[in-house]
Amino acid sequence: MQERAWRWPVRALLLSGAVNATIGMYQFFGGSGALHFLVGGRYFRAFGTFGQPNPLGGFMALLSPLALCLVLAGLRRWYQSRRPSDFLALCGWAVPTALLLAGLFASWSRGAWLAFLCAMLVTLLALPRRLIHGLLLAGGVLVLTVVLWSTGVLPASLGGRLASSTEDYFGFEDMRGAIISPENFAVVERLAHWQAALNMATANPWTGVGLGNYEHAYPHYRLINWPQALGHAHNFWLNQLAETGIAGLAAWCGMWLIVVLLTLQARKHPDDQARLVVIGLLGAWTSLGVHSLFDNLFVNNLFLHIGFLLAILAVLYRQACVFTTLPGNHPGQ
Repeated sequence: MQERAWRWPVRALLLSGAVNATIGMYQFFGGSGALHFLVGGRYFRAFGTFGQPNPLGGFMALLSPLALCLVLAGLRRWYQSRRPSDFLALCGWAVPTALLLAGLFASWSRGAWLAFLCAMLVTLLALPRRLIHGLLLAGGVLVLTVVLWSTGVLPASLGGRLASSTEDYFGFEDMRGAIISPENFAVVERLAHWQAALNMATANPWTGVGLGNYEHAYPHYRLINWPQALGHAHNFWLNQLAETGIAGLAAWCGMWLIVVLLTLQARKHPDDQARLVVIGLLGAWTSLGVHSLFDNLFVNNLFLHIGFLLAILAVLYRQACVFTTLPGNHPGQ
């Protein structure tokens, strides 16, 4: 019984995500009436119960790899058994997964979309037991995505939204001379806060301005056109560097390196469904890391869900370790 006890926490996580996605879809089709989130003159960016679209998109992208892995596990089990009960179980995973993906799209969050794409590549890489097979699978999907993008098969609005993120954020430059317009305001504002965080880190390279002090220190390091602190740097990695310096950022990176290593070890779990959950968790860590380049997801109680995911990893890691230490079981099996 204890070996499957992790299922209820996973179901609870996906249920919470599906409920928020449902609220988001209602908002997307006009339920919110929030004109400042209007997209294309017809739809509205979904924000769920978070008040902002980016945390909703981050939440959807965090749970989607896990949900998709559970759908794959359910599909495999139903294909092998062809039992109606297994088909119903598959539907039980597929419905919240579809809602999560719809909510991810409806958030219209570029950071969440990029995080999800990177998470899926890592998930595909980890699916096969042999690394070469994972490289071929992930590489094939990446090539297919690039071809679809470059040939215009993807919807123009979706492709343009993704393309603009690479132009806006990866072409980072000094924002002090930036010309501000209604079209680029959101991007320039975010980059200006990145620059303020870098100014803090430059002035206090080893220990930063103090944990939680970004907003208090902001007036001393801000750019002239941006007097209002947003509470964080809109880049969690830079925020950590600004508040805790090189020492704190190194500790933070070290912690997540340990989490990833534990996840890779838990991938040896003997139960196929549990193994796929672990792979989904690896996708969740990828999504969190990539999205943290553009935002702070440790807000609106999202950190509780991240803690829940870490707890599930702890249970599955312990089970995998018990299996590999049993007589007759080799760690490489």
